[in-house]
Amino acid sequence: MWPGRRQKPQKDGDVMVADEQIARDAEVLSAQLGEMRMRLFPPSSRKIMRSFTSGEAAKLIGVSDGYLRQLSLSEEGPSPATDERGRRVYTLSDINALRVFLASQHEPGSAKARAYVRHRDPALGEHCQVIAVTNFKGGSGKTTTSTHLAQYLAMQGYRTLAVDLDPQASLSSLLGYQPELDLTGNDTIYGAIRYDEQRVPLKNVIRETYVDGLDLVPGNLELQEFEHTTPQHLATRHGEEVPSELFFARVQSALMSVEADYDVIVLDCPPQLGYLTLGALCAATSVLVTVHPQMLDVASMSQFLFMTSDLLSVVREAGGTLNFDFLRYLITRYEPQDGPQTQISGFLRAQFGDRVLTAPMVKSTAISDAGLTKQTLYEVGRENFTRATYDRAMESLTAVNAEIEALISAAWGRVPRGS
Repeated sequence: MWPGRRQKPQKDGDVMVADEQIARDAEVLSAQLGEMRMRLFPPSSRKIMRSFTSGEAAKLIGVSDGYLRQLSLSEEGPSPATDERGRRVYTLSDINALRVFLASQHEPGSAKARAYVRHRDPALGEHCQVIAVTNFKGGSGKTTTSTHLAQYLAMQGYRTLAVDLDPQASLSSLLGYQPELDLTGNDTIYGAIRYDEQRVPLKNVIRETYVDGLDLVPGNLELQEFEHTTPQHLATRHGEEVPSELFFARVQSALMSVEADYDVIVLDCPPQLGYLTLGALCAATSVLVTVHPQMLDVASMSQFLFMTSDLLSVVREAGGTLNFDFLRYLITRYEPQDGPQTQISGFLRAQFGDRVLTAPMVKSTAISDAGLTKQTLYEVGRENFTRATYDRAMESLTAVNAEIEALISAAWGRVPRGS
């Protein structure tokens, strides 16, 4: 018994041991979430991506709606389905097939072809972009940012991998997986970075999602094992390890084994500065720090930056490579009518200048309402919300992600679209 803690008398049927009560609550909650998924996404209990109108499809591809209609009438390229009103609707798979068809009408590798199929070209020095979304204060919008960014990039035609590094696995839940039901063990990134003989290639862990072009490395509680086993490994290792086997390089080494298959990898980091977050920062080519514009959050971020700097300096001295294409701060859950938030946003911009993204992510009931059914704003149609609420949220979300896409293009030396 801990000092100063009184032992509560136990009687039959009177007191339940704490861990048993918590375990029972977890089982009840998990079962209810499973039933909810069956109700929301019948008959397979799996999520599907919504279809897009011809206008939405044309905008995603970068052509006019009239041209898309002409292609359909002339039966060139994939044929779209029609809804009950006879209007053309396109799946994301249809859109990507149209991109390939339109690119094939131009010289391979030309600017016009690359405007449709936007995959990176290693021959031109376009490296896989690994974006770590981080902050160690919970509630800063990391998972919301990571999920919407990964889906946006896939919708724009980039081959995208989302990696859930958070044991709470919220990103995995948003992308259609319920960890305690769908994962059995050794099927998170921990399986590819662990220290024992059960280590597996990362490609064995990657799963497809319902969003065409977006794959997932899911997360669950086994990720916490890396935080426990790393100190043990450091205490017992003998001799010099090869650089890729050092604890801070293991995430990078795992990602490098699959990077040829992707243009962008988005890492959703846990809300703590542990070994997984450190590994993510060492693997990252770019970093996105989410900031809720409240004074306590800003003060917390200050401590996060100090701690991160100290730890990364140790990693650098140990031989780690830390070169970021960009480091940006994203203001999240922003309420434009809130005076103190506006002041703090201005304060951050005064301190960090253009390292703060121009577009903030506004707080919106549309995003939180979509989250009630474990969906993102990109997955639900405009008809489910009041027009003004949906348009305001979508405009903010798209502005943020388009700005990040422009930074990726700049890192690749590309001319931004529309320039």
